[in-house]
Amino acid sequence: MTAQMVLTMARDALTLLLVVSMPILGAVMAVGLLVSLFQAVTQIHEATLAFVPKLIAAVVVFAMFGPWMLTTLVDYIRRTIESIPSVIL
Repeated sequence: MTAQMVLTMARDALTLLLVVSMPILGAVMAVGLLVSLFQAVTQIHEATLAFVPKLIAAVVVFAMFGPWMLTTLVDYIRRTIESIPSVIL
């Protein structure tokens, strides 16, 4: 196993992590921005008002994109495990 192979595997893992987490992060950030604007306009600063909508958005995104996320992660793990013999020799 060369240093180039390790760097390639690490880059692929980080890219996959970014791609898989992007739907959840995007949804939670968008909901957080909307809630922050609502709080600024109404001058209501309640902590649960910011937390509960973000939690609901994350659950909805998990329900919608969860199968795709799981399939993507399983494919990556399968490719990684199948490449073990070529890495060892």
